[in-house]
Amino acid sequence: MMFSRRSMLILAAGVGAATLQTSRGWLIPAASAQAANNQKEHEAERSIGNPDAKVTVMEFFSLTCTHCASFSRETMPEIEKNLIQPGKARFVYRDFPLDQVALTAAMVARYLPPPQYYPFITALLSTQDRWAFARGVNSTEELWKMAALAGMSRETFDKAIADNALRTWILQQQQADQDRWKIDSTPSFVINGQKYSGEMSYDAFRKLIPEA
Repeated sequence: MMFSRRSMLILAAGVGAATLQTSRGWLIPAASAQAANNQKEHEAERSIGNPDAKVTVMEFFSLTCTHCASFSRETMPEIEKNLIQPGKARFVYRDFPLDQVALTAAMVARYLPPPQYYPFITALLSTQDRWAFARGVNSTEELWKMAALAGMSRETFDKAIADNALRTWILQQQQADQDRWKIDSTPSFVINGQKYSGEMSYDAFRKLIPEA
């Protein structure tokens, strides 16, 4: 799969794009940039949308899940436009890696500054065939190329993929979410305490949001 124009623009613009999106009010980093080098920063909530939105959506996703990629590509743009930007809903991203490749990608994503998290995972989901599923390639090195486009240094990348504390934390959170919400597939969503599973069209998803 070739890079989409949308994913290339997201990655190439880096922090500047994230700042623009923040000024529009729909991309709100969940953690302080002042603590960027602190382990807790990497473990902090990653979310987009108004923190005061009446509806909170938790998405449990894997970066190597093709259904998650389809949801991101086909449904999420409408959710951004109609639910997140107007402040009706806030999205909280919960790592639920289905394999080692997805786990490594999740770790790298969490090493980027919080405003770059959503653009980066969107780009990864739209280019799975390039970095995750392509035959005869080293998935870690392909992931590094994506991280470099997002402005990450090789030193930071190597530190991210070697962070055993972060790896353990993600897996512990995944198990806790599985136990609490009975997550058994991706994507899954918890909306105001109610679980829903499976890739959905925008019309189907909108019906789950009160007063949408």
